[in-house]
Amino acid sequence: RIEVLKDGASTIYGSDAIAGVVNIILRQNYEGAEANAFIGQYDDGDGTRQAYDFTVGSASERWSSMFGVGYVKEDPVMAGDREISAVPRFGASPGFGGSSTRPDGKFCILDLNTFACSQPNGEYGFFTPTGTGTFRTNLGTPDNYNFAPDNYLLTPQERISLFANGSLDITDNLRFKALAQYNERRSAQLLAANPIVLGFPNGDNTVISADSIYNPYGQDINWIQYRPNESGGRLFNQNVATTVFNLGFEGTLNIADKPFDWEAGYIYGRNSSNNTTEGLFKISALQAGLGPSFIAADGTPTCGTVATPIPGCVPLNILSGANSMTPEMLDFISFEAHDVFEYKMKNYYANIGGDLFDLPGGPLAFSFGVESRKESGFDHPDALIDGGDTTGNARTATNGSYSVDEAYLELAIPVLADLPFAKLLDFSVATRYSDYSNFGNTLNSKFGFRWKPIDDVMVRGNWSEGFRAPSISELFTGQGDSFPSVNDPCAERLGNVVNPNIPARCFSAPGDTVGPPNQANSQIRITVGGNPDLGPETSTSKTLGIVYSPSWVQGLDLSLDWWQIDIDTAIVTQTAQDILNGCYVADIAVAANCLQITRDASGAVSDILAVPQNIGTFSTEGFDFTVQYRMPETAWGKFSFVWDTSYLVNAYQDIDGNGEFSDDPVSGEGGNQIGEYYGTNANNWRIRSNLQTRWEMGDFGATWLIRYYSDQDEACSSLSAAQIPLVCSDPTRRTSLGARPENHIPERFYSDVSVFWKAPWNAKVTLGVNNLFDEDPPLAPTAFANTFDPAYDVPGQFFYMSYNQRF
Repeated sequence: RIEVLKDGASTIYGSDAIAGVVNIILRQNYEGAEANAFIGQYDDGDGTRQAYDFTVGSASERWSSMFGVGYVKEDPVMAGDREISAVPRFGASPGFGGSSTRPDGKFCILDLNTFACSQPNGEYGFFTPTGTGTFRTNLGTPDNYNFAPDNYLLTPQERISLFANGSLDITDNLRFKALAQYNERRSAQLLAANPIVLGFPNGDNTVISADSIYNPYGQDINWIQYRPNESGGRLFNQNVATTVFNLGFEGTLNIADKPFDWEAGYIYGRNSSNNTTEGLFKISALQAGLGPSFIAADGTPTCGTVATPIPGCVPLNILSGANSMTPEMLDFISFEAHDVFEYKMKNYYANIGGDLFDLPGGPLAFSFGVESRKESGFDHPDALIDGGDTTGNARTATNGSYSVDEAYLELAIPVLADLPFAKLLDFSVATRYSDYSNFGNTLNSKFGFRWKPIDDVMVRGNWSEGFRAPSISELFTGQGDSFPSVNDPCAERLGNVVNPNIPARCFSAPGDTVGPPNQANSQIRITVGGNPDLGPETSTSKTLGIVYSPSWVQGLDLSLDWWQIDIDTAIVTQTAQDILNGCYVADIAVAANCLQITRDASGAVSDILAVPQNIGTFSTEGFDFTVQYRMPETAWGKFSFVWDTSYLVNAYQDIDGNGEFSDDPVSGEGGNQIGEYYGTNANNWRIRSNLQTRWEMGDFGATWLIRYYSDQDEACSSLSAAQIPLVCSDPTRRTSLGARPENHIPERFYSDVSVFWKAPWNAKVTLGVNNLFDEDPPLAPTAFANTFDPAYDVPGQFFYMSYNQRF
């Protein structure tokens, strides 16, 4: 079964359990066998998912064992096969959001003194080759490359899982337990061909030499952008293996004629990832191949000069339009990267618990435990990636570890029972002490109560402290490059005149003497990876609720819980767009964001530091409401209903740590953020709700699940002024702070239905469809990669069938 604890549980489960815990409790003493099969696909015939598993178990008076195996295969959905994801920004003008690095290239001859970009004929601007010796003026945004159709919308993967557990009663009071789990995942991501960006836009001195046999213009070209589609796309493959072992003993001790249950054991976990990347290029090979070259005496194109030829080098042709490079050229510059990442955890634990003495409401129970855990990991990229000799995302090798010793105590205190206005009154107290090798020590506690004044009503509440240590990957993943599509608010062609903050702040950036920079490439270099200077985040959680189970309506249960979570020194990885917006677009500039941005001498963004950081304070408050009703059986069968709803009252962020929650949604620190959308996976729905109706009659049944997401608004100020009217629903919106264009993301209802039949041979057949009414996701033009947030369903209906057989 799955146990969900919605209150803070750090004192019980340790670090990370700030908001709550989903506790998966495995079967024990299972006898029999069970097999399951599942297959489904989208109505477009793609995204096929297959899943198969088999479990068998047996038990006797002194021993039990269980074994299971599972297999899952998921086929891809291509972004180009859905209208909303077939272009970078659905609804925008052609080319907007695309890459300026085209298959036929984009080049210029840049004057490093004036930063003027000219063509071989002396005209201003970029040019695109149309053949040897000929070219045309690059048109900017309309000429951008649409990379979206080349990408996966849903990535393919295969998973194999094995598990086994067992127990043996050595004596009446001593049992040995063992658990082993293994999971292997093979997955892939596909992106458009690796863009070659060299020379000034890459911050290096690479040129297409005037002496190259393939340069018909007779001048060094120092602004180089070319996308070799002839190489195929970038294919990222992951082979991830996860292994877990748990060995332990449990038993009962009698102390002072009282039985106490104890447990001690060891847990070992290992996650290793062996990754390969195809379609990458060596910068050193590109530099050599684009340098001087000549035709040797035997007619062979050769790198270098007649006096100093470069052995093994192949001169490169990227100035003859699309698909200029031959297979020999591609072989010379290409390499396949091999990266290895590993995480290990070793945990020793022991605990004891039982009843101490009786109170008016029952026995006072306790649990005391200790743990000693060590976590370690490393990230070893390919040698060429580690050395930076790649047109892909370079990163450095790194490793690290930390250890923690912990002790905890829990008390269950039943004060009163079966009295007038006190059918139940109990308290729970827990505290956990943790001593980290790299963060010092911390003490976190929890207090809770339950009170039933009458049998039909229970009031409950909790107050708890939380603590989350940074993960190994957050701390020690190697830092490297990434190139997301980002709109620089300071860029001339993306300038947004509706916000008066932008010009003043941008002119104070480096390069102000030459005016606002022209963002020549929509994909900007950023630095991503781990941050070894991260500290822990702490939290306080409060809950108060009521449960009502009226005796006069059998089968009806209602609950309403208020909760509030405050997180300090939160670990946050801001997107590059959020960092730029916080510095230049926000009503009050976030100084920390400005320090994360580096610009070159021309004023163009050369790097953005987008690694995890401890940022300010987060505070959120809301209500959870649940209704469960199991109707009495009728002539038409049995009906049951479960309605789960979360209602958010407020959500505040203090990004800059000044202790104030400013009312500015653009910066990500916008007052009450409920109903505001801040980019991919940064949803702030006011209401999330699920309503499930279930019907059963004899061997037949059906379910209908309605999923609801409330509406949101997203700020459009970071988008180009020309695009705002095309992709934003309210482009002329104004507030007391001035022009604030925004886009309204409407609410969404999804319906999932299924029917089943229980066969007489102890089997169950289910047919179903998710997204029955074929609802498309709402448009969100600031979402990353696609024009909708991945929290919404992929467009299309998903049909499936499953079969369950018990033996």
